[in-house]
Amino acid sequence: MKSTHLRLRRACAAAAATGVLIAPAAAGSASGASAPERSAPFSADAAPTPTPTPTPSSDADTGFTPLTPAVAAQLDAAVRRVMREAQVPGVTVGLWAPGKGSYLRSFGVADKATGAPMTPDLHVRIGSETKTFTVTALLQLVDQGRVGLDDPIGKYVTGVPNGDRITLRELAGMRSGLFNYSLDDAFVKKFEADPEQSFTPQQLLDVAFAHAVLFEPGAEFDYSNTNLILLGLVVEKITGRPLHDVITTDVLGPAGLRSTVFPTSPALPAPYAHGYTDQTASGQVEDSTHWNPSWAWAAGEMVSDVQDLRSWARTLATGTLLKPATQAERLKTTPMDIPGAGYGLGIFDVQGWIGHNGSIPGYEVLPVYLPSAQATMVIVLNTDSQYKGQEPSTLFGEAVTGIVTPDHVYPGHKPVAPKAG
Repeated sequence: MKSTHLRLRRACAAAAATGVLIAPAAAGSASGASAPERSAPFSADAAPTPTPTPTPSSDADTGFTPLTPAVAAQLDAAVRRVMREAQVPGVTVGLWAPGKGSYLRSFGVADKATGAPMTPDLHVRIGSETKTFTVTALLQLVDQGRVGLDDPIGKYVTGVPNGDRITLRELAGMRSGLFNYSLDDAFVKKFEADPEQSFTPQQLLDVAFAHAVLFEPGAEFDYSNTNLILLGLVVEKITGRPLHDVITTDVLGPAGLRSTVFPTSPALPAPYAHGYTDQTASGQVEDSTHWNPSWAWAAGEMVSDVQDLRSWARTLATGTLLKPATQAERLKTTPMDIPGAGYGLGIFDVQGWIGHNGSIPGYEVLPVYLPSAQATMVIVLNTDSQYKGQEPSTLFGEAVTGIVTPDHVYPGHKPVAPKAG
């Protein structure tokens, strides 16, 4: 499956795909949020991670393994293994489940230049997790009777190929057939030549609309950032307000998210982790922390932290900002490109985990919620460089869920087949 973010050179992330050896963590209990692990930077010469002991069976009632000290040690080892293999500078992993305990630990570094440690309070760019906020803003307008999910996009935005037949529902569900602008070779080269330049939504649409449509509206699933640029414009047209203001006031405020922002510049709120990517003109890893995210706009421009993502994962999955009927429409999924996964309206269900992953050059996040256990998992890391064709957030997600939810392994038991961009 594709990755869910806004990859440029490679395949753009389709929502469900998402994913060092460092000094050993103290064995303390995982029943409470652990202090962040203060570890040395990744070393290729570090000793191999010990093989973890067998994972205890998850509780039959919820399918979630209690987060005992022994399980915490297994998680520590699994995280370090992925860090070592994928050469991830820093990562924070959080798990919370009622009656099962919690686990919150950071590993590695937030800044390779200074060696500053990764910690749970750091802001990161959240890539395609932004889509969940944009679609929520749209669905709030549906609840207010100001827009209909089956309205054609041409009612609100002119010049869209098949605009008289593509509905807002198909845009939110990634079934429009519109070409993904971030897969355009010329656009990628232009971005890589100057990643600090600014793009307008119309410039992004111009890139997309220069390509033929891929299929008839509703005929297939194809993850496209173009869809969210259009939905962002719809929100602006209906409300008469900038998208960043709508999301800040109407979504972030009611959701109680005080560390999440929709930036209007490349600046990151302090404190923040530095991001590292190999999506560069040279192909070498560079610090992308202050690259301009305007090219992602409604599809991937936002910034958050672990605790806000924890809160948002539950809010998103349970629909507390929407009417029940609207949330039910949101959660109606259609098949994606991996077994056991479906995509709804700006949201996915992958092996029972509901949410969305996100990736943008330098960062990846995976905030998801498992209703059967009322459990939340949040993974944030400061690189998007793939390992053997896989998103690193996917690798962490699979390693962690293989331990705590063996009946709900994200994204599944079969390796994800990468697609070329």
